[in-house]
Amino acid sequence: MGSGHSHSHAISPTQNARPLWIALGLTSSFLVAELIAGIMTNSLALISDAAHMFTDAAALAISLAAIHIGRRQADAKRSFGYYRFEILAAALNAILLFMVAIYILVEAWKRLQDPPEIASGAMLIVAVLGLVINLISMRLLSAGKDASLNVKGAYLEVWSDMLGSIGVIVGALVIRWTGATWVDSLIAVAIGLWVLPRTWILLKASLNVLLEGVPEGIDLADVKTKILAVPGVASVHDLHVWAITSGKVSLSVHIVCDPGHVDLEALLISVRHEIADEFHIHHSTVQVERTPCEQATEVHGFEPSPSH
Repeated sequence: MGSGHSHSHAISPTQNARPLWIALGLTSSFLVAELIAGIMTNSLALISDAAHMFTDAAALAISLAAIHIGRRQADAKRSFGYYRFEILAAALNAILLFMVAIYILVEAWKRLQDPPEIASGAMLIVAVLGLVINLISMRLLSAGKDASLNVKGAYLEVWSDMLGSIGVIVGALVIRWTGATWVDSLIAVAIGLWVLPRTWILLKASLNVLLEGVPEGIDLADVKTKILAVPGVASVHDLHVWAITSGKVSLSVHIVCDPGHVDLEALLISVRHEIADEFHIHHSTVQVERTPCEQATEVHGFEPSPSH
């Protein structure tokens, strides 16, 4: 006997799209000016900030594409729909950030050997304008960042660029006051090192979803313990918890009832309610058995071994 139930608490694509479009327009219109200014002022910090702006624009465009594709209905070939595209977009955003950070670190090392002359006045003006754009974009994206890895990736891009703008402003002021042009490269390195750990967190979260790992905040052992505590459940096997995308967690499990237990339908409902109430998982498939099926054996199952 089995049963499934579907319910979604994820933020809707329509809610996510509008702020992304506005942020994309602001970012795209500014990055060209910032890149030109960086070349004219000979500022690596400003160029690095423009590069981050470019990845911001790319991330926002990818996020919008993911939302558009994710709206497609499930079909005979993709029974879960296109929600997973959002996670691919988040992973791609993280890879873009890694590439930009590595480029900036390499270029900064070269410039530290021979610091160039820098027009700090123009550098300062452009950095302040960039900071304003970043703050507006962050405000637009903040509402959806906790409900969607896709939006979180875009938010992280803009957030890192906001830090970059602050760093460039500080660098421009220091250069203007002291003439120490090597500070420009130092600021660029600091931006890269600050971004990398947060980029790794985003990439790790995306890969966990792609590998159908247990979602963050859910303990598989705890799930098993709670199910075993339901009256009438003798044992549990073939338990899996995974996410299709942000906010869409699924569970499947086989439970073996106590000998002599008669009402299997009532037991099924009790287990499903326990899963929903304790872990907020509303898409579950529960199979009730009187004796363990072949998937209870290690050779037929995918459960983690006792050593793990």
